[in-house]
Parts: sequence; structure tokens; C-alpha cells
Amino acid sequence: MNSRAISPLSLAAINSFLFYLRTEKGLTENSIMSYELDLLGFFDYIKKEPGSIKLEDIVNYFNDLKEIGITNNTIARKRSTIRSFFSFLIAEDTPVNFQPDDIPNLSYKQHIPDILSVDEMLHMLDSIPLIDPLDIRNRAILELMYATGIRVSEMLNLTINDIFWEDELLRVFGKGRKERLIPIASKSISYVRKYYDNIHPILSRAKPTTFLFLNYNGEKLSRMGFWKILQKIAIIAGIKKKISPHTIRHSFATHLLEAGANLRIVQTLLGHTSINTTQIYTNIDLRFIKENHAMFHPRA
Repeated sequence: MNSRAISPLSLAAINSFLFYLRTEKGLTENSIMSYELDLLGFFDYIKKEPGSIKLEDIVNYFNDLKEIGITNNTIARKRSTIRSFFSFLIAEDTPVNFQPDDIPNLSYKQHIPDILSVDEMLHMLDSIPLIDPLDIRNRAILELMYATGIRVSEMLNLTINDIFWEDELLRVFGKGRKERLIPIASKSISYVRKYYDNIHPILSRAKPTTFLFLNYNGEKLSRMGFWKILQKIAIIAGIKKKISPHTIRHSFATHLLEAGANLRIVQTLLGHTSINTTQIYTNIDLRFIKENHAMFHPRA
């Protein structure tokens, strides 16, 4: 992580906490180093000072750790570190926005979530009406996520400059700010265009913003807000399976592979960059990717 990206106030709070662990708690240097690395990683992600951090920020942090494959034990350790740190701040009369005991004890089952069938996915999309402005936005979001397989964090951070309308391509900045281009099925991009042309100006209320998907207040849509939207849509569509934003991503990949798409192409579309697969992506032509996507995606 880049400690230079962490504010001086945050670094001062971390150093005070580490001094407390060393002098009053008598922890070993190895234990103190573990606390330090956990906190530096947390603040490098949050990009906020301690007094402005909200409980939702911490939950989002844990969710992103889970999304990149961090184990439950590691997440539990980081939770303990963050809880101890904010308890220390409160004891030192430093104002914070929440009680450390309110930090949820997130327990994740390490399994692939339920996959929606093609019929279930298309039925869920078609069950979203196109009358209310927020419904049109919701249809655009789900169409885009299913068309591209992007992570929920990637969707939330999309800007109006990330869609290349004529080329029907989406630019995504994934893990480590790595950029990739993903084709968008024509039918799906038409819903996004309808939202952007007609609804985005209403939600933004003429306030300057580059974020693509906005909430009712004209602000960037939050992870928790989208989770609630998705649950409501699934209930209306009569989906009985347990569904999450990751369900859409896994369904995207599964439907392509079941239709016969090239595994390497699917891995590229998903933005997987593990040491075992990075090398095989380097010579894949974008036209070949677009042809595979168009040939096998149900929305193409």
C-alpha cells in the first residue's frame, strides 16, 4: 500500500495506537507490525480520516476483501484490528461516527453463489417496468452488469466517460486500477442509453457529476443501496434463489461458458489477473473477444 496516500491525521492516529500497543499492552513487535499493516491497508482503501469514517465504509471494505478472495480468518483478524483501533480512539476522546461494537461480525461462506438460468435472468430483467425513472435506471444497471459481468464495485464507480456508445464498449478499472474494455450487447446498451439520455439529467438535478449511476438524491449509488434494489427486483420477479450482485457476475460467466465461449475470453472479460492466467491474455485480440461475446451472450 501507499502510505503517502494516507492523511497525516490518520497516520498520527495509527502511530498513537501502535505506541499504546507497545507500551501499555506489551505486544511483540511482530504483533504490532500485523496491526500496522492492517490499519495502513484499511486507510489506504478508505481515503478518509478517522472522524469521518462511517460504519458503511467499513462494511464496504470487508465486502471488497471478500470479493477478491480474502479468507474469513483474515477478514476476522482485520475486523478485530479495526475494532480495537476505534475503541482506542474513543478512549482517547477522539470523536468517531459509530460504536466499535456495531462493526458487524461478517461471516462468509466460501462457496459460489446460486447461478440464475438464462430464462431466470431474462425473466428478472423483463420484470423491471420502464415507467418510473428509478425503474429505468435499475433496468439499465442490471442489463449492463449482465451484459459485461462487471463487479458491483466496478459498476458503482463507472463514469459517463467509460461508455463508448458507437463502439459498444465499456471501459472498466478493476483491481489495482487495471483497465479493460468489455463489449456490451446492443440490446443492453440501448437500455443504458435510454437511462443516460432521459433519467440521468433528472437525478443529477443539473449538479455536475461524472458518475453514471445515481441515487434519488443525485449522488453516486452506494453498494448497500444497490443490494436493496436487487433484492426487491428478485422478489418481484419471483426468484426463489438467494441472489447477490455476484450472482449476476457468475451467471454471466456460466452462460457464456455453457454456450461454448472460449474460457480464456471469459477470464479476460471478468478481469481475472492471477499469476496463472495473466500471461495467456497478452496476445488476445479485442476483435476476437467481441466476436466471442456476440456469438455466445444471450443478449447479443
